[in-house]
Amino acid sequence: MNNLPKLDRFNENVLSKYQIYNSIFTTLPFDTIDDTGVLLPLLHKVCKKGFDLEKNPTEIVEHFFKKYQENPSEKEKADLLFRFIQFIERQVVLFDAIEDAAFPVVNNMDGFGSLRASKESANLSNKKEELKAYLEDFKVRVVLTAHPTQFYPGSVLGIITDLDKAIQEDDLLLIRKLLAQLGKTPFYKKEKPSPFDEAVSLVWYLEHVFYHSVPKIYNYIQHHIYDGKPIDNEIIDLGFWPGGDRDGNPFVTTKITLDVAERLRQTILRSYYRDVRRLKRRFTFDGVQEILVRVEKRLYKHVVRSYTKVNFSQKILLEELYAAREIIVNEHQGLFVEELNDFINKVRIFGFHFATLDIRQDSRVHHQAFTQIVKDLQAQGDKTFPKNYLNLSEEEQVTILSSIKGSIDPSILTDEVSVKTIESIYALKTIQQRNGERGANRYIISNNQTALNVMETFAMLNLCGFENELPVDVIPLFETVEDLINAEDVMRTLYSNKTYRYHLSKRKNKQTIMLGFSDGTKDGGYLMANWGIFKAKEALTRISREFDIEVIFFDGRGGPPARGGGKSHQFYASLGPTIENKEIQLTIQGQTISSNFGTKNSSQYNLEQLLSSGIKNDVFTKDQLNDTHRELIEDMAATSYQAYVDFKKHPKFLPYLEKMSTLKYYAKTNIGSRPSKRSNSDTLDFSQLRAIPFVGSWSQLKQNVPGFFGVGTALKKYEDAGRFDEVIEFYNASDFFRTLLENSMMSLTKSFFGLTAYMADDPEFGEFWKLIFAEYETTKRLLLKLTGHSELMENFPVGKASIEVREQIVLPLLTIQQYALKKIQELQKSERKGKEIEIYEKMVMRSLFGNINASRNSA
Repeated sequence: MNNLPKLDRFNENVLSKYQIYNSIFTTLPFDTIDDTGVLLPLLHKVCKKGFDLEKNPTEIVEHFFKKYQENPSEKEKADLLFRFIQFIERQVVLFDAIEDAAFPVVNNMDGFGSLRASKESANLSNKKEELKAYLEDFKVRVVLTAHPTQFYPGSVLGIITDLDKAIQEDDLLLIRKLLAQLGKTPFYKKEKPSPFDEAVSLVWYLEHVFYHSVPKIYNYIQHHIYDGKPIDNEIIDLGFWPGGDRDGNPFVTTKITLDVAERLRQTILRSYYRDVRRLKRRFTFDGVQEILVRVEKRLYKHVVRSYTKVNFSQKILLEELYAAREIIVNEHQGLFVEELNDFINKVRIFGFHFATLDIRQDSRVHHQAFTQIVKDLQAQGDKTFPKNYLNLSEEEQVTILSSIKGSIDPSILTDEVSVKTIESIYALKTIQQRNGERGANRYIISNNQTALNVMETFAMLNLCGFENELPVDVIPLFETVEDLINAEDVMRTLYSNKTYRYHLSKRKNKQTIMLGFSDGTKDGGYLMANWGIFKAKEALTRISREFDIEVIFFDGRGGPPARGGGKSHQFYASLGPTIENKEIQLTIQGQTISSNFGTKNSSQYNLEQLLSSGIKNDVFTKDQLNDTHRELIEDMAATSYQAYVDFKKHPKFLPYLEKMSTLKYYAKTNIGSRPSKRSNSDTLDFSQLRAIPFVGSWSQLKQNVPGFFGVGTALKKYEDAGRFDEVIEFYNASDFFRTLLENSMMSLTKSFFGLTAYMADDPEFGEFWKLIFAEYETTKRLLLKLTGHSELMENFPVGKASIEVREQIVLPLLTIQQYALKKIQELQKSERKGKEIEIYEKMVMRSLFGNINASRNSA
C-alpha cells in the first residue's frame, strides 16, 4: 500500500471511502432530516452548474426550489436550508474522520521530516554526536489556545474518535450506527461556552492524544538516538491558554484560572493512576508491588477524593518510581523494566501540571491597573512609590520599578481591573504550590510597546509576595509593524537594567519573546508581517547574544498562512543561523488543533516534523539570505505593505466588511468565550478588531485577502521592470522565500471569487470587489509564472486534493450563506426587521461552523 504514490493512497483510502460512507449517510433515516440526503446532491449539482454559468447565489437557490420543490412557503424554504446546513456539517465530520483514519497510510510516518529520517541522515553524514548534542538543549513547545474557531462539542469529538477507529477496522455495521448517531447529535451550542468549558474541550486532546504521542516520541529519541541513556531534557513541552488568557476576555476570572489549573492537575494524576493500575499487573514481585500500591493509594486520594493537601509532588512520585526500578533491575533481572521506564518518562515530561498555564494580559490594561495601584498605595500612606512617581519620565519610572518589592493586599485596591490583575498573580503563586513551578510560570504582555510595559508587569509580580527570586518568565509580545521595529530597543533597555538582568540570570539566562503573526498580518499585510518578524528575530537574536542571553521566540501563529500558519514546519526549517533556534514555541488554535493534533498519529507526525525542522535548520542545512536576496525581499515587502495600507485606507474597506461579510456574526455565535473585539463600542474600530474574526470573515467570503493582498503588486513591479528572473532565482535559492509564497498559494487555492462575483455589480461595493479580484488574479498569475506551474499547489497534490474535496462539500453551504446575507440586505433596505430577518441571521451564523471546520485552518 505505501508503495503507491501519495496521491493514489489518498484517493484510495480517503476519497473512495468518503464516497462510499457518504452514500450510506445520505440514505439513513433521521428524525429531522428525512429527505435531506436525497435533495442535497441535487442542490450541489445546481450550485456547481450555476456558478459555471456565472449565476449568483440567490438565483442558484431560487432555481433549486423552483426545480425540485412545489411552491414552497418561505418557512419551508428556510427549514430545508437549515437541514442542509446540519447535514453538511456532518459530512465535514465524516470526511475529517476518514482523513484521520487514513493518516498513517497516506503520510509516511517514517519518511522525510520524521525522527527516524533525521536519525538516519545523521548516521549517514557522521553527525550523530552533533544530533545528540543538539537535542540536549532543543525543545518544542506547543501551546493550545481556544480561540473562537473550534466548535465541536465533546460528544462530537467522541464520535469522530470512534468513527476513526471503525473506519480503520472497516467495521461497516458500527460505522452505520455511528453515522446515525452523528445525525442525531446536536452540534450547535445554545449557550456561549465559558473559558472553563473551552479548557475542558482542549484537555480532552491532552488526555487522549498528547499523553500518548509525546512520550512515544521521547522514548524513540532515548532508545534510538541516546542508546537508552537518560536525557536531561523534556524535549516537548505543552502550554495552555484557556483560563489564563485574559487579553480581551472579561470572562476569565481568578476562580476560572484556578479551576482550569486544578483540572489539568486532576487529569494528569488520573492518567497516572490508570497507568499505575496497569503496572501492578506486571510488577507482582516483592518490593515493587508494595511501592506501586503505595503510589496508587496516594494518587487515588488526589484524583477520586480530590485530596486538597499539597503533600504529593512530581519529585516524591519519581523517587518512589526510581526505587522500584532499582529493585527490578537488581533483584528481578530487569523484567518489564521498559514499561516502568515509559511511565517514568511520562512523569518527567508532564509533572503534576500536564501543561503550563500561561497568564496573558494587554499592556494597556496593565498600565491602567498599575497606575491605579500606585494611587491607591499612596492614598494608604504607603511609601513604596515616591509621591511624584506618575509625573516622572519613563526612564525614571523604570529605575524605580527595578527595586519594587512587597506583598500587596488586593482588598485595599479601589479599581476592579487592578484587583483582578493582582489576584491573577496570586493565583499563579497558588498554582505553582499545587502543580509545581511549571504549572504556571509565564506572564505574557500582549501589545507590548515599551520597556516600561515589561517593568510594570515585573513590578506587579514582585508586589505579590514572591520571596527571593521571581519564579516567573515575563514575556513581551510584539505585534504591529512599528512594535516589531522598536523591539530591539525595548530589549536593550531591559537587558541593560541590572535588576532585570539579574532576574534573567536566575532564569538560566533565557528570555522568551513572543511575536504575533496574526495582528502583524492584519496590521501590515502578508509579506511585510512575515519579513518584519524575520528581521525582528534577527535583531533580537543579535542584541540577546550581545548580552549573553539565549532568546527564545514564541510565535503567535494561527491556522491559516494569513495568521502565520500553513506549513509551519517548513517555515522553521527555512530559518538560518542569524535567528536563534534552540526552541520552537508556537500557538496551535481552533480547528488546527483537531486537524494537526487530533489523533495520536497526526499528533506524532506533526510534532516530529517540528522537531525535525529545528534539527534540519541547525544540524544539516543553514539557509542564509545573501545581500541581494535581502534587498529583493525588503523592496517587495515595502511595495506590498504600501498596497495593503492603501487598501485598508479605501473608504469602502470597513463598510465592506460590515455589510458584505460575516464579520458581525462572529460575535453572535457561541463558538468561543472571547468577544470578537477588544472594546465594547458599537462602531467598528479596525485597531480594536481581533485578527480571528478579521481573517475568518475574508475566509467565509472565499476571498482570503490577508493571505495574498499585496503579493501580486510586489511581484508585478519586478515583471514590469524586466527583473522577474531575479525573483525566480530568489525563489529557487531560498527556503524561506519559497515557504512564504507556497503558504500564500494555499490562501489562493482556498479562494473562490465566483461565489461573490455578483458583488461586482453592486452600486456601492462593485469597484471595491473588482479591486480585490484584480489583486487575486495578478497574484495567482505571477505565482504560477514564478513557480513554472500550471495550477496552484501543483507540488502538493494531496493537500490540493484534500482542499478540493472539502471545498466541494461546503459549496452548497457557502451558497446558502451568501443567499441569507443577500436576503438580510434586502430586508434591511425594505425596513422589514421582524422575525424574518432573525431567521436569515441565524442561518448565516449556523453556516459559519461548517465552513470553519471544513477549511481546517481558516482563522
